[in-house]
Amino acid sequence: MNVPQVNRVSIDAPWNWLAQGYRDMLRAPSVSLAYGAIFTAISLLVLLVLAFSGAVSLVLPLAGGYLLIAPLIAVGLYETSRRLSEGEKVALSDAISFSVRSPGQLAFMGVFLLIIYFIWLDLAFLLFMLFHGPSAFRLENLTLDLLLTTGGVVMLVIGTIAGGMLALLVFSISAISIPMLMRRKVDAVTAALTSMRAVVLNPYPMLLWAVLIAGMMAFAFATLFIGMIAIFPLIGHATWHAYRELVPPLEAPKAGGEKGKSGKAGRATASKATD
Repeated sequence: MNVPQVNRVSIDAPWNWLAQGYRDMLRAPSVSLAYGAIFTAISLLVLLVLAFSGAVSLVLPLAGGYLLIAPLIAVGLYETSRRLSEGEKVALSDAISFSVRSPGQLAFMGVFLLIIYFIWLDLAFLLFMLFHGPSAFRLENLTLDLLLTTGGVVMLVIGTIAGGMLALLVFSISAISIPMLMRRKVDAVTAALTSMRAVVLNPYPMLLWAVLIAGMMAFAFATLFIGMIAIFPLIGHATWHAYRELVPPLEAPKAGGEKGKSGKAGRATASKATD
């Protein structure tokens, strides 16, 4: 198996990725904010369903699960940043209808992330049942119960450790694998190993990147998902730039192989060949 080489980056690289992602948002604000608004609307709908059904205690595990599947949901934002980097104008239709060079493998990766998500939900439900019994799904004072009771604190500690381990696994294999599967003909295992190599070779920058993502998502959750309108597209755009900096581009075709192509078409061909 030929795993692509990975670049080493400086400790402040994640800040540069965020800065580039912010510039992409400014260049395509309607696309970015619309994408974030759609994601936020779905999140709020789920929150309302939980509230009306009395299952408020499920908010925390479901919110944590977003971190596990978010890399897959953000594919339209990766495409937006790619098009912007090539000087193209981007509409919302471009962000939701795009070509994938490894569609089957991307679907496989998506299924894997969903499996991890369901494992996390099952684990969270099990913890609630063990420490609170069936009443856990209709708690009126969830926050106080979690923070001021022995069972609640123990459950939080165990849940945080277990969730952190799953989050570390998902982050390691999906930090850059989804953009890679979009733009290269590789299998899901190769993309995951490339992502893991990037994490291993750049432990401090990638740790900072993970902390920044977790912090921004926590803020978005604290605002009842409203902050997700801007935070989700920002992270999505930044992830594309992380991929472009961490994974060296493929060699572009030699000049002779592009004979007869010039101008914008030639540049586009060369650009696509180096993703």
